[in-house]
Amino acid sequence: MRKNVRSKYRPEFPGDYHFDYKDPQTLARFISEGGKITPARISKLSLAQQKRVSAAVKKARNLAMLPLGNEAYDFFERPEPISPKPFSI
Repeated sequence: MRKNVRSKYRPEFPGDYHFDYKDPQTLARFISEGGKITPARISKLSLAQQKRVSAAVKKARNLAMLPLGNEAYDFFERPEPISPKPFSI
């Protein structure tokens, strides 16, 4: 008999989903209020997806599409929360 167990991974992002550094709305979902990248155990992504997200966030930060850290997060304009892939907690 199988128990009802929540899956560790998010069903809306398939395993081969490409996280684009040019899409700050999607990447902003994986950044905390302090400007840190959310860990995989909280964001519920697989290890490969988490690596792709962190690489895309770092690339977007280098291009000034996302803020760099805590101080920058206070003064940087956040992207609009509209994304083609909405999710709920």
